[in-house]
Amino acid sequence: MDRVIIFDTTLRDGEQAAGASLTSAEKLEIAKQLEKLGVDVIEAGFPISSPGDFEAVQLIAREVKNCTICALSHATSEAVDRAWEAIKEAKRPRIHVFLSASDIHLMYQLRKTRDEILELACDMVARAKRYTEDVEFSPMDATRTEPAFLYRILEAVIDAGATTVNIPDTVGYAIPAEFGDLIASIIEKVPNIHKAVLSVHCHDDLGLAVANSIEAVRRGARQVECTINGIGERAGNASLEEFVMALKTRSDFLKLTTNINTTQIYRTSRLVSEITGFVVQPNKAIVGANAFRHQSGIHQDGVIKKSITYEIIDPKSVGVTASSLVLGKVSGRHAFKERLAELGYTLEGEAFERAFKAFKELADKKKEVTDKDIESLIAEEKRTASEVYHLDHVQVSCGDHSVPTATVRLTAPDGKVLADAALGTGPVDAVYKAINRIIKVPNKLTEFTVKSVTEGIDAIGEVLIRIESDGVSYTGRGASTDIIVASAKAYMNALNRLLLAKKEQKK
Repeated sequence: MDRVIIFDTTLRDGEQAAGASLTSAEKLEIAKQLEKLGVDVIEAGFPISSPGDFEAVQLIAREVKNCTICALSHATSEAVDRAWEAIKEAKRPRIHVFLSASDIHLMYQLRKTRDEILELACDMVARAKRYTEDVEFSPMDATRTEPAFLYRILEAVIDAGATTVNIPDTVGYAIPAEFGDLIASIIEKVPNIHKAVLSVHCHDDLGLAVANSIEAVRRGARQVECTINGIGERAGNASLEEFVMALKTRSDFLKLTTNINTTQIYRTSRLVSEITGFVVQPNKAIVGANAFRHQSGIHQDGVIKKSITYEIIDPKSVGVTASSLVLGKVSGRHAFKERLAELGYTLEGEAFERAFKAFKELADKKKEVTDKDIESLIAEEKRTASEVYHLDHVQVSCGDHSVPTATVRLTAPDGKVLADAALGTGPVDAVYKAINRIIKVPNKLTEFTVKSVTEGIDAIGEVLIRIESDGVSYTGRGASTDIIVASAKAYMNALNRLLLAKKEQKK
């Protein structure tokens, strides 16, 4: 079967999603997981956009060896040069030049003629080609570009040295049949198209990004640009996990394959969700909490008798365990470590001991500890591993005839224990005010969300918050069976991210 190249742009287009902001360390962690997942190309960022993004791309280029590392570039000399500086240490570097091509963009945004665009595109591709053999070009808003001009610009940039030409449905405007026809016409009418890989990059404004991507490869494209969980600008991008599993599940029809290790899909999804703070909706295909859960009695009866009656995908094939090992307060270290391994986690030394202690504390409060409970504990362990201030203790007093009061105790970076108390309009407000009295960093709370990780009255509650400081948004998450404690942990997580970011800026 023909192989489709998987180009992952979670770290570039995915980070453009409103509210997403990743540190260099977080980007590297995701990049290494994408390497385990088996993606062919990682678009690590947009180096000229900021010093922080340049450093992140440079770090990934140095550390990740088994993927092509791509840097995005405007069609300017400075951007191309900056992109190369960021990726020049990569084992397999790629520069991705983009430039608007539609008359809408040319008239209202760039105010340039088609001939000017054509000349600029060729010049910048040629400039990138002087640095690396692997050059990609994207005519932005291709699906609203006059086809004749699109053919012309593609032919010209291939002659200038582009080895991949990407057709972006930048605003998610295309309908599958229409998009497929466009791909077929490019193959037919661009005379040198055989000298380049034909790629697509679809947005989900009409919910058709994956459908358009599938139709594109069915009609001849051989690279698809996508993101984990479908995150990205506006409504997001084509979802990697949905596209890959569609090809795998319907290989009988599509006769296409990828290099993706699908057993790493679920873990990659959880990692991206945890770091970005974007919760995966329960009914999300492949990686949603309900993707392999059956409630209907008829469905349950069928699955018990033979799973394929209502499951077209084996949960294990995407890294979701179908079995459920019941863990409780009498379970020991070995059982806990075995369960971690089955879920794909490896913890050693102090990290394992902290997680095991948290597990025992939770097991004392719950009859059974589920897989989702364990995943939440591991996420909490990772959040506390790089703290500046640590939450030691939180206590609240509230009621319908009392003023909510909170006392908090924190451990400072120098090991000093700090404590304070505050009044608030509610218990969470009081906790946050008490923390602010200790950590004097001005910020504004812009989002506060609570959800249940598991079912039942003893469920772990997870709190997601976003705070803003100096125009930059920081995400925090916290989990506990006590929602007030979870709220405090989430706020501390966001503040610690803010403090670490300011510390990096001062270097």
